[in-house]
Amino acid sequence: MRCFTQEDIMATDAPEKVNPMREVRIEKLVLNICVGESGDRLTRAAKVLEALTGQSPVYSKARFTVRSFGIRRNEKIAVHCTVRGPKADEILEKGLKVREYELRKDAFSSTGNFGFGIQEHIDLGIKYDPSIGIYGMDFYIVLGRPGYNVGYRKRKRGRVGAQHRVTKEEAMKWFQQKYDGILLGTKKK
Repeated sequence: MRCFTQEDIMATDAPEKVNPMREVRIEKLVLNICVGESGDRLTRAAKVLEALTGQSPVYSKARFTVRSFGIRRNEKIAVHCTVRGPKADEILEKGLKVREYELRKDAFSSTGNFGFGIQEHIDLGIKYDPSIGIYGMDFYIVLGRPGYNVGYRKRKRGRVGAQHRVTKEEAMKWFQQKYDGILLGTKKK
């Protein structure tokens, strides 16, 4: 009787199956416009985000007073909006097109998330309106896998294991494969 080794068994198997639970996907996209002051400019920035996402944005307050910037504690200084699902994919595609699918390696965090900024919102395809003006914005993308919900749910909450978390290298590989992205070196100090 012949003994089969692990290599023999692996060689006879069908093509390697892909585990659907290991698939990296976009959990959410956060768009942020920081104006640095409350008032008319902030409400116009909110209109830009609403036109882009179709959702009503949330106002962010200053955490403390900074006299050199001219802001006071609890003064509304920024607007942000969280987008999920196919809409997030669509907006991210527009943002990366503006950046020509190029990101630096230090734009990726150790937890597998990444972010970048654009100078002018009109590059995203929004028509220029002189009454609104031009705003830059930050994109921040949170990546995850199926099963990440166990850390957030109310009942039977658990922890996502180290093997299942998205790493910086996996996030960079996902970006290169999905968007044919180009990774640039880090900035010289």
